[in-house]
Amino acid sequence: MAEYTFYTNPMSRGQIARWALHEAGADYEQVLVEWADKPAALLAANPMGKVPTIVHNAPGGDRTVTEAAAICLYLAEMHPAANLTPREDELASYLRWTFFASGPVEQAIMSRALKCEPTPEQEGMAGWGSFDRTIGTLKDHLADRDFVCGKRFTMADVYVGSAIDWGLTFGSIPPEVPFVAYAERFQAREAYKAAKAIDNALIEKMRK
Repeated sequence: MAEYTFYTNPMSRGQIARWALHEAGADYEQVLVEWADKPAALLAANPMGKVPTIVHNAPGGDRTVTEAAAICLYLAEMHPAANLTPREDELASYLRWTFFASGPVEQAIMSRALKCEPTPEQEGMAGWGSFDRTIGTLKDHLADRDFVCGKRFTMADVYVGSAIDWGLTFGSIPPEVPFVAYAERFQAREAYKAAKAIDNALIEKMRK
């Protein structure tokens, strides 16, 4: 049995988890999930029926991890040899920007896509405030550093990078220099290219 069982669909946030699995050098078996026919084993592991979901087939018993950001950070911890966890001086940025991407950035992009952005009077109640403030804050952070924590790639870059990668591809994040330059750096990584090749091939097969 593989170390991890990976429930995914290539046209989903499962792409984030696959990239994380490859960066960690994890041994995994994928289970492709159809939207209209979700396997019982997935629903048993994650009653939400959402992907990505991973099950760590650990010696002491199965451990289920859901939510793409949590999957990324869990894999970094489980595979220390991959050197994706933060040093002490990187920890604040590692946590801050991973959860900034999973919270304000995700909410800002989705509220705009769904045409339900808060009014100026409502911004104080919204965790992201406004789209422009959220995206501008992320852009400013990346303007003077190579990666989220500085010079060194960490697992935070898998999650933050995936948000930016998706946003640049589909036009929900503006193609400004800090975003494009950052994307070019992480897209050059072998783990990114290997994971994307698998998902792109699966997507192409689904379209035939």
